[in-house]
Amino acid sequence: MSSIAIVDEDKNVRDSVADYLTLAGFDVVAFASASEALTHLETNPMDIVITDIPLKGTSGFELTDTIKKNFSTDVIILTGYSTGYSYEEAINKGASDFVFKPVRFEELMLRIKRVLHERRLTCERNDMLNRLKRMAVTDPLTRLFNLRYFYNQLEKEIDRFNRYSRPLSLMLLDIDNFKIFNDTYGHLEGDRILVNLGKVIRECLRAMDSGYRFGGEEFTVILPETTVNEGIVVAERIQRAMRDASFSPPSAPEPVITTLSIGLTEYESGEPLKEFVRRADRAMYLSKARGKDLISMLNKNNAE
Repeated sequence: MSSIAIVDEDKNVRDSVADYLTLAGFDVVAFASASEALTHLETNPMDIVITDIPLKGTSGFELTDTIKKNFSTDVIILTGYSTGYSYEEAINKGASDFVFKPVRFEELMLRIKRVLHERRLTCERNDMLNRLKRMAVTDPLTRLFNLRYFYNQLEKEIDRFNRYSRPLSLMLLDIDNFKIFNDTYGHLEGDRILVNLGKVIRECLRAMDSGYRFGGEEFTVILPETTVNEGIVVAERIQRAMRDASFSPPSAPEPVITTLSIGLTEYESGEPLKEFVRRADRAMYLSKARGKDLISMLNKNNAE
């Protein structure tokens, strides 16, 4: 049900328009002042506000301007002042339509339906654009961010480090024995592991962290405001959750436990972004070399 607010100092106008629109099936509220309407909008989103121009302490144009800046609500100006105001002025203020009194209710209904139709089209278009934006930065299999977005975000985090000197760490994860698993049970079963690791990473991260598919069976996590020692807590949480998520491929005699080799490093002032990433990668391969299912840390001097 679409919701409509009416703002008019004339009680007869408020009541007659409210009664008509209520009978037409809308959820309607009516106010005598702009301040009452704005207070209502703060906690009750509305589809349309219908307002007169002269209002106590303000004007319908000023109310329209405030609504368009602060709320996702369309405005129709309905006024008896046919001189001194124009359709162009109303539209420039953000109104979706401009109607002169006295207005036939049938005409007002047509105007409302047009505004609601355009509102729905706008919402659908925005939803589609948002989906396309998400698709452009998301790995379709794991639903984590993709590699291109990773480099963009890491650059932003390094800029933030340079401004505020807050710690920044990076984690690189690799699924142990993933090629053997794929060769043994097939790529569809391998995809199940990748999907599950994406889910595990999303569920284990803190609000400020972000996870990415780095490529193949490698994943990475940006850890803002985090020292490398603090990052171990997140790494252990991911590692433990992945171990607990055993897999049962149809041809496997028993459930398969999946482990992760993880590398952690902390950014140091002035170093190039690529060197920061390479050090995390070396830390991850150190975990591999030590026997896998481990977490290794490296500093800038390659010392543990």
